[in-house]
Amino acid sequence: MHNFTRRHFLKAFGITSAAALTGIGCAPRAARNGAKAHVVVVGGGSGGATTARYLKQFSPDMMVTLIEPNATYVTCYGSNWVIGGFESMDAITHGYDNLRDRDGIDVIEDKVVGVDADSRTVRLESGDSLQYDKLVMSPGIDFKYDDMPGIEEADAETIPHAWKAGSQTELLRSQLLEMPNGGVFVMVAPPNPFRCPPGPYERVSLIAHYLKEHKPRSKIIVLDAKDNFSKQGLFEEGWEMHYGDMIEWRAASDGGLVEEIDVGEMTARADSGFERVRADVMNFIPAQRAGQIAHDVGLTNDEGWVPVDQRTFKSEMDDNIYVLGDASVAGAMPKSGHSANNQGKIVAAAIVRELMDQEPLDPSSANTCYSLITPEHGISVAAVYKYQDGAQAGVEGSGGVSPSGETSSFRAREAAYTQAWYAGITQDIWG
Repeated sequence: MHNFTRRHFLKAFGITSAAALTGIGCAPRAARNGAKAHVVVVGGGSGGATTARYLKQFSPDMMVTLIEPNATYVTCYGSNWVIGGFESMDAITHGYDNLRDRDGIDVIEDKVVGVDADSRTVRLESGDSLQYDKLVMSPGIDFKYDDMPGIEEADAETIPHAWKAGSQTELLRSQLLEMPNGGVFVMVAPPNPFRCPPGPYERVSLIAHYLKEHKPRSKIIVLDAKDNFSKQGLFEEGWEMHYGDMIEWRAASDGGLVEEIDVGEMTARADSGFERVRADVMNFIPAQRAGQIAHDVGLTNDEGWVPVDQRTFKSEMDDNIYVLGDASVAGAMPKSGHSANNQGKIVAAAIVRELMDQEPLDPSSANTCYSLITPEHGISVAAVYKYQDGAQAGVEGSGGVSPSGETSSFRAREAAYTQAWYAGITQDIWG
């Protein structure tokens, strides 16, 4: 990892070290203009909940309202552990009680159905409306089912995506439990950009772990819309070590690009000689775009994502709306939970500074992504980012990936770090 040790990780990327991420050495006093300002945050996931918490930390007198339609949030990161059968749904499910009771955030369980940017008003499904001084949107992702002939959104109850964690996670897990020994699991992996770049490959790793123990005659085929993927060398090294030839990955240029799915026959037609690959269980992860509310408000570009000022994550379309997390165009930063957590702190600092009539800072931030190949074999990638030349850019020489060819004890430590990272970041986000 380019001499990147655990000690360096804790020092550089300390989960609760907002100073390193925002440039704020301590929480500022209540803003002169911001003490009674009202900031509404839409979306209670990694980006939205972090923003709400850090707004209150940086300016305790500020009015902060978090709007989230669900009583709990289930993380996409960690959901592969549930699909692999060695973790529970409860372990990746988080509530909002601490944000309400300890942080003083007004959490409203409702859905945003519209935004009037001129009057700075948010309309809710319940019929209520809220006025804001600043609006933060962390809408996550939606899927582009129209890009794949033969399958519609409703078919996710037969061929799950499981890329929004919750009932879809449980559905895919139950299908694996019912799959016969000797069956075929087929994943159709999405094109770039998409949420959690290493996630599909961790998923097939942990499904292989389950199958090896319980249904060892089974086969996994990955049909990929790409010719390479995150941490590919480390994943393939781990697959060969633990699973032999159980996992077959097909690149887009080598028969992996799927052109049609037949839901009834449970087949995917690849572009190589019109081959049809039949599955006993299929996991189709569609191409992705920003969550629907971002489109409804008119914040998205032609590619379906939200362009922002990458210094502050303020929307390029509206001076009073900030958009962060998976939905945003964030330069070199990947669409990950850790990125969203970092961006939440950047946004909170930018809003407080603006309300104090101060210039925004040039933020530095970080991302790390752990993946499990088995419950005892972890790998990781880490990077540092800095705002420069108008974009979030990777800092040359920072971070790196786990070294190849390491010992089982080294991999076991990284697996333990994976669990520690999850505990730390989710506590930072939801308390």
